[in-house]
Amino acid sequence: MSVVELDGGNFEATINDNNIVVVDFWAPWCGPCKSFAPIYDAVSEEIEDVVFAKVNTEDEQELAAHFQIRSIPTLMIFREQIVIFSQAGMVPAEGLKELVAKAQELDMEDVRQQIKEQEAQS
Repeated sequence: MSVVELDGGNFEATINDNNIVVVDFWAPWCGPCKSFAPIYDAVSEEIEDVVFAKVNTEDEQELAAHFQIRSIPTLMIFREQIVIFSQAGMVPAEGLKELVAKAQELDMEDVRQQIKEQEAQS
């Protein structure tokens, strides 16, 4: 599956309409982003049933601000509309595959329960 470009117009629908979405926040001037891009593209071709997407933080500054992107590349994984992973920096191909596998295995009922408990404590 090819990588989807996200912007303010299609971001929410992409997250809402797909079970797992992996998002790479990047910028054209970012050296590590350029190095990570071929890894990200290659892994996206290997994994089925997961949407791999990119957000150009230069063009989509509102999205970057909303998700408090402070350094790039930043990788974020959404599962059932919940951010379950967020980390700045490059990830090797095997690490990215492992992250996606863990996201697929995650018990989302448990995640929702943990969120509910944290909200109750706040």
